Amino acid sequence: MRGRRLRNFWIFSLLVLVSAAGWFALYSLACYRTEGNSQSPLKKTAPVQTPQYCREKTVGNILKVYSQDWIKQKGYITLLRSELNSKCNGVDKAIVTQTNTAMGSNITYDAEKRIVKVTPKLFDTFVKDSPFINKTFKTCSVVGNGGILANSSCGEEIDSAQFVIRCNLAPVGSGYRRDVGTKTNLVTSNPSILLYKFGSLMELRRPFVERLGTFGDSLVLFPTFSYGQNTAVSLRALYTVQDFGSPARPVFMNPEYMRSLARFWKTRGLKKRLSTGMMMASLALELCDEVHLYGFWPYPQHPRDCRSLNNHYYDDMKAKSVHAMPVEFDQLVQFHNQGVVRLHLEECTPRPKQSHLPFFLHWWCS
Repeated sequence: MRGRRLRNFWIFSLLVLVSAAGWFALYSLACYRTEGNSQSPLKKTAPVQTPQYCREKTVGNILKVYSQDWIKQKGYITLLRSELNSKCNGVDKAIVTQTNTAMGSNITYDAEKRIVKVTPKLFDTFVKDSPFINKTFKTCSVVGNGGILANSSCGEEIDSAQFVIRCNLAPVGSGYRRDVGTKTNLVTSNPSILLYKFGSLMELRRPFVERLGTFGDSLVLFPTFSYGQNTAVSLRALYTVQDFGSPARPVFMNPEYMRSLARFWKTRGLKKRLSTGMMMASLALELCDEVHLYGFWPYPQHPRDCRSLNNHYYDDMKAKSVHAMPVEFDQLVQFHNQGVVRLHLEECTPRPKQSHLPFFLHWWCS
């Protein structure tokens, strides 16, 4: 009897060892496959050797001062937000409303000497109240249109923000989703886009409505009272939205806000007319606890490897600019280094795929 028990013990022990060896081999193979099919965020790639001419010029100089290790500084953010709010008050005044612009009052254009009286018909085109009153957002993505976004894989990261601002009706969706995402809460519309892309809405208007459809029910912000020529086309855009039953929500940028914003940044060295991107970044700093900037890169070479870039992520059309893009960008780099905004100049790393291993064996693959 004792010999039989001893023999059974050894047989059982041998089966346990064989089973353990099998499980070890199986999960070692699974770990190998998991590691091979996903990129670890801790894995460091070899630095790209940039050409000598690129290192010696603007791109290289910027990268010398651009901080790769970004640390959010709540104190600086609170201070700048307080200054912007007291001097510009974008929360209440960025958009023309029936509350901040009375019927019968005069609107003074911000880019030329022109005044328009607020008639009952014009007053009816204003939204009742600012959509930003009593609202703050934890994270915001402000998406510029720079060619640096092409092949960036930043779409998922951009869309993960609570509030997403885009500029000048730049295309999203099919063909661009991976790099720029689709989520939109506010998109600006420069009247020049309406002029060149949509014939000033004087003929076929459906292509314009179809473009708006890609932004869902987002706010569509027009600089209606910057130049006299902007007013009529902005109103046509609003009436087109109403005629087609589009869910888009047209709103007009307040020239009073634009003037105060220009004064604010002039004291900080930005003397030319502000770009749309800089205006939207300023607004985001009032609305958001954490501001992330994508597509803000005004140079024709990529900062990582100096390859040539198109002017925009969707085309290479050049425009006569009245803005001082490099000067604005230098200011944003300073804010990035101070932890005020997060400026994204690198390609975004896709989120690693989740392993299908049992939870109690994850330690083995780490």
